[in-house]
Amino acid sequence: MTVIYAILIFCLLIFVHELGHFIVAKACGVKVNEFALGMGPAIFKKQKGETLYALRIFPIGGYCAMEGEDEDSEEPRAFNNQPAWQRACVLAAGSFMNLLTCVVLLIVIAFWVGTSTTTINEVSDGSPAQKAGIVSGDTILQVDGKKINEWDDLIQSIGYSENDKADITVERDGEEITLTTELEYSKETERKMIGITPTSEHRPGKAVVGGIKNTGSMTVMMYTILKQLFTGEVSVKELSGPVGIVYATNQAAKSGLMYVIYLAALLSLNLAIINMLPFPALDGGRLLFLVIRLFTGKKVSDETEGKIHFIGICLLFALMIYVTFNDVIRFIIPIF
Repeated sequence: MTVIYAILIFCLLIFVHELGHFIVAKACGVKVNEFALGMGPAIFKKQKGETLYALRIFPIGGYCAMEGEDEDSEEPRAFNNQPAWQRACVLAAGSFMNLLTCVVLLIVIAFWVGTSTTTINEVSDGSPAQKAGIVSGDTILQVDGKKINEWDDLIQSIGYSENDKADITVERDGEEITLTTELEYSKETERKMIGITPTSEHRPGKAVVGGIKNTGSMTVMMYTILKQLFTGEVSVKELSGPVGIVYATNQAAKSGLMYVIYLAALLSLNLAIINMLPFPALDGGRLLFLVIRLFTGKKVSDETEGKIHFIGICLLFALMIYVTFNDVIRFIIPIF
């Protein structure tokens, strides 16, 4: 199942990325020579119009090969002959599709798990909440006079309170009751708790909001890690390649399908962000050259840009070999 999950995740994320380039390229009238999923020899090919559609044997990549993408072309519909704004849209479309995929997957998770409400589902035996008289079915309205609108508000008000006690106002059978509870520090969660769990609701609207918010939080986290990589706070040795992803897929599969979906969302967002970095061969690098050529004209030819991107691809392959070697040392060798 690990292998199946890993292949499905690879294929899904690469497919939606290249599909983004393909859809926008077609919409802009760019000639697409080939749309392929996978790398290596083709196991299925079909020519439809001007485009060859192919399924290739190794599920580790894919591409949308456009006329004039990496070379000079006299074809009027070639990528290099289109207006700058259209080329920018085509280049950004792949990462946008991965971002959208992340949002959709996190919405699915949010709907599946449900959104925590401020109504209490269970009160742990012997907990501070039970001793204070809080019962299942109570809806928390305020903590120390501060209004509670959602479960995260409650976590912030109780979990990171500087006090040892809290006055909690609850609604019970249509009446408001204020109870005083002790706050108990949990080493596991590294915050204060009172021993309650919330009820969950499965509403599409709430799931959409939750999926978007979680995507935003995940994006901030990834940019923080990238910043730490550049400042040296995080070692390059911590990076993972295909082997590390398969290992992570295995760990997620042990926990259940929901964790596999979450991993797919995380990797999709990772692919979106990494592809927009201003490095040769990446979409961000191509966008950078697009901006440069807006100011320099044809001083940088399509052929020269193509050579620089080729060098970028070689460097990326070298990085992949490096991280794969580290992954083997970290994840494969210890097994034996």
